[in-house]
Amino acid sequence: MRIAVAVLLLLLTATACGTPPSSTTAGSTPTPPAATTAAPIQTTAPAASTTAAPAPAPAAKTCTVPNVVGMIHQTAQDTMQKAGLFFLTEEDASGQGRLLINDRNWKTTKQNVAAGTIVDCNTKILLSAEKID
Repeated sequence: MRIAVAVLLLLLTATACGTPPSSTTAGSTPTPPAATTAAPIQTTAPAASTTAAPAPAPAAKTCTVPNVVGMIHQTAQDTMQKAGLFFLTEEDASGQGRLLINDRNWKTTKQNVAAGTIVDCNTKILLSAEKID
């Protein structure tokens, strides 16, 4: 009984995998693999696109850089953002490399883009600040 079950499992596995079994026992007939049909191959080229050429990209939005030198650093950032400038970076103007964690304890001493300059609103602006003691 165990041999018959093993042969049956072998035949089912071989049939499911699409490969004939390597040997069969007397009295059993191998089952041929099921016929499969492949999807038809497309021989025609796709139709040419009839869409018009893409429109030119719209002009970049521009913003006027405000003067934030002398402001508390948090106020300086808020002022830049109100002008549409959000790509802001900051540094410790003393050169000590400290992080400006509490922006209200720092005073902006320099900006790398001059006030009044018209720039793309995605321009990176560096604000330098000194810690207020």
